Amino acid sequence: MIKLNPEKLYLELRSGVTLTEPILGRRYTLTHSDTTAELFLTIGPMYAYDKISRMRDEVIAEWRLYNGYPYLHVYVHVNGQSGSAEASVRNEIFRRELPLALEAIRYGDRRFFKEYPCLDNAPIWIHFGSNDPYYNRFEHWGSPGDYK
Repeated sequence: MIKLNPEKLYLELRSGVTLTEPILGRRYTLTHSDTTAELFLTIGPMYAYDKISRMRDEVIAEWRLYNGYPYLHVYVHVNGQSGSAEASVRNEIFRRELPLALEAIRYGDRRFFKEYPCLDNAPIWIHFGSNDPYYNRFEHWGSPGDYK
């Protein structure tokens, strides 16, 4: 597994969020550069749609509640432009790279997790979004504390 290089992670806090607030409504947009291997984490009250490319290789996440308990809902766009063959490749890439993405979110928002240590134990649910029912699924991927 590729480990996070903190020197290649760039954090942007948008208006409406601080290093520790809010919990609900806190949204993450993680993008990257294939050329430099840099990661760009934007935290805001809305997703950073201005940072999302046509390739749709970003990872987006937000804090939600289920039965009064917080969980981190993550979405990746597996559906390819060319059908199931492309979805298969994208699915494989996301599965390989998601541990690094989750580590980047956990590290980039480490002051938030220090303020709310119980959130390190909250479940992470990943939605692999696809028009193909084989690839369209929800999976439990541990908790943020697993990625520190």
